Amino acid sequence: MALAAIKGEKTLSELAKLFDVHPHQITAWKAQLQEGAAGVFGSGTAAAEAVPVVDLKLLHAKIGELTLEKNFLSGALSKAGLLSAKR
Repeated sequence: MALAAIKGEKTLSELAKLFDVHPHQITAWKAQLQEGAAGVFGSGTAAAEAVPVVDLKLLHAKIGELTLEKNFLSGALSKAGLLSAKR
């Protein structure tokens, strides 16, 4: 929507009707896009700083926990006859 406002092919009121939002909201989004767009094409250091640090051990532990929970619930539902085995 902000990109359409920047293109200028339609007026703010036309875009507001098209997307069912207030014209002031489109203006705000347009300004945010214009302010942040420089960061997309800027130096690589700014982009590298924006990437959060990922703790792989924590993610693997969460995957294991969710897998264990899924298997337990799947078995319990199968025994109760609430889950078909044809999945």
